Amino acid sequence: MLTILGFAMIATFLVLIMTKKMSPIAALVLIPALFCVAVGQGAKLGDYVIEGVGNLAPTAAMLMFAIVYFGVMIDVGLFDPIVRGILRFCKADPMRIVVGTAVLAAIVSLDGDGSTTFMITVSAMYPLYKRLKMSLVVMTGVAATANGVMNTLPWGGPTARAATALKLDASEIFIPMIPALAVGLLAVFLLSYVLGLRERKRLGMLTLDEALVREPEQETVLAGAGTGAGGGDRLRKGSAASGSADLTQDGDDDEDGEDEEEFKGLDPNRSTLRPKLYWFNAGLTIALLTAMIMELMPIPVLFLLGAALALTVNFPHMPDQRARIAAHADNVLNVSGMVFAAAVFTGVLTGTGMVENMADWVVGAVPDAMGPHMAIVTGLLSLPLTYFMSNDGFYFGVVPVLAEAGAAHGVSPLEIARASLAGQALHMSSPLVPAVYVLVGMAKVEFGDHTRFTVKWAVLTSLVVLGAGILFGTI
Repeated sequence: MLTILGFAMIATFLVLIMTKKMSPIAALVLIPALFCVAVGQGAKLGDYVIEGVGNLAPTAAMLMFAIVYFGVMIDVGLFDPIVRGILRFCKADPMRIVVGTAVLAAIVSLDGDGSTTFMITVSAMYPLYKRLKMSLVVMTGVAATANGVMNTLPWGGPTARAATALKLDASEIFIPMIPALAVGLLAVFLLSYVLGLRERKRLGMLTLDEALVREPEQETVLAGAGTGAGGGDRLRKGSAASGSADLTQDGDDDEDGEDEEEFKGLDPNRSTLRPKLYWFNAGLTIALLTAMIMELMPIPVLFLLGAALALTVNFPHMPDQRARIAAHADNVLNVSGMVFAAAVFTGVLTGTGMVENMADWVVGAVPDAMGPHMAIVTGLLSLPLTYFMSNDGFYFGVVPVLAEAGAAHGVSPLEIARASLAGQALHMSSPLVPAVYVLVGMAKVEFGDHTRFTVKWAVLTSLVVLGAGILFGTI
């Protein structure tokens, strides 16, 4: 009975969030609470939740302060020279432009927010693609795949979810996977090089440098925009700033004859810029990432200290600090709220014995010959499952079951968690990911066109990550 109820709870959760009948946070709380009562253990719900919250508090703290830290770094202009440098590198060469798109998307993905990454990437590269009449699906495909690989950063979401669902340390999952993820990122750069050569062959070598760099505003970072594709999804602001710059090109850019979107960019002279502190901020970021890799301190502590130091040095006045925190409060609340809501889901799934019973059923269904290879099975399943369901559904509903099944065959939960990250390159083009609508909406690309072009390359990249993880012995 617990097996049936467990699968029913997961199925109910998935259906409700995939059909958008409930938000992930509400579904993570209410659905397991109802099923906990249904199995006759409602009196223990409080114990399950409190235990879950205690286990998840470090993960929530890491996400909260990582978002604040990288949000402040965007505000103060840490990435502005990178954008300008990539644009100068690209010139009017289609191959360089596509490679530059991949590099820019990968770098900006350090902030862990897909919407911000796509805003910055499209605002910087869109004018070049339009002027040279390059394929815009190449831009969206490369940006989404690069962001998918980088989305595995501990503060990006999937790693934190895997750590939350399996009660593991995020650094133990992520750090051993760095070589495999680096190979995946190299695969994206190689893909962008090949696609760029195709564009160069189609268009030829062009010399429009003086026309491409018309205005300084074309090198600014995008903050937000009006509504784009995907049912009018609101584009979240990467940071707040006064002033705006029109990044749209000639009126005929709108090939559908609709009113041109008004892109609002960050003023290159915005008040949040701190050019005199650029090297301090760059050094602080490098030191923070180095300390994380070397495991000098727990990741939540590192980002807590880093965010506090970045705010204090860059914005010494209290009103300015409050303004910066408020600018990123939306992302912080959504992500941390999701983590704490997950305490109910994972707590009930584990405490009631559902996950154990479901794992027993899965173990019985998996051929004995495949049992010792559950990590590889998990990696392969992560491709279709993270595409057709949300990360919340996969990591909180499926991964714990796979981990329990793997444990019965001697497979470590860490291997299961690492393998579950393999499908993220494909996941970022899933129709269930809100950020992808930001990408295709700003680039004026039909979602179907983006999907047809991107899926095959994203699947290939995911398989490269999985294969590299097996080769390096981390999976």
